[in-house]
Amino acid sequence: MPIPIKSGAEIDAMRLAGRLASEVLDLLTPVIRPGVTTREIDRIAHEHMVQVQHTVPATLGYAPPGYPAYPASLCTSVNEVVCHGIPDERPLKNGDIVNVDVTVIKDGWHGDNSRMYIVGEASIAARRLVQVTYEAMWKGIVKVRPGARLGDIGHAIQSFAEAAGFSIVREFCGHGVGARFHEEPQVLHYGRPGTLDELVPGMIFTIEPMINAGRRDIKEDRRGNRPYDGWTIVTRDRSLSAQWEHSVLVTDSGYEVLTVSAGSPPPPAFASAGYGTAQPALTAVTA
Repeated sequence: MPIPIKSGAEIDAMRLAGRLASEVLDLLTPVIRPGVTTREIDRIAHEHMVQVQHTVPATLGYAPPGYPAYPASLCTSVNEVVCHGIPDERPLKNGDIVNVDVTVIKDGWHGDNSRMYIVGEASIAARRLVQVTYEAMWKGIVKVRPGARLGDIGHAIQSFAEAAGFSIVREFCGHGVGARFHEEPQVLHYGRPGTLDELVPGMIFTIEPMINAGRRDIKEDRRGNRPYDGWTIVTRDRSLSAQWEHSVLVTDSGYEVLTVSAGSPPPPAFASAGYGTAQPALTAVTA
């Protein structure tokens, strides 16, 4: 299928959706503390999306072929959970790391992003994984410009993460986003430079690397007698996993990050020069 190219009015709508998605994560920053359950995080986010933003939680009831309907308004992936963790009643503990993935629909357009949060005081190893994953996402983002290739993005992410001693999950990737939750292109977080589709202005897609502290292998979560819920994916070796996600527009001269709000973590120093004039207020990378 062809890669959708957004018009000016569609890009404006995506800017709004992206900002609103990021503002949900801002709202959750002070909430994510030891003792809070991920179900409570989901409740707070859902009420804000529906009652304040008047947006639709894209994940709630989402059921692609072969999957059951997703039962929550966001994903909470804790520690060894790679992605798609379903909020539940287990309280977060001091030292946990958690990815919160939020997608809102505003006037028919999707804003898709995620952040990592450190719960209380985590180990040096956990904090390093979170930081390296954030920088790896940005290593991919700064490769976005007209004439570049999708392979350039994946290669930049993979080479940076592997040089730090981590591994890239290959079964999940970034994706085009717009009027549909998932569109073309697929954005791999590994690969060779100069390969795959050429980037042109008006493309919008997510860059969302999932990076493991151990091996890259993953599996469905089937611990003990608990049946697989149809969604939750964990590292096979039970090592920690981290993920960050932004939605990015290819502009005439480079890129624009659409999922930005007042509380967004600032870009790394190597990316700041191309971040644009509307840089958000400086905050810590982790909550």
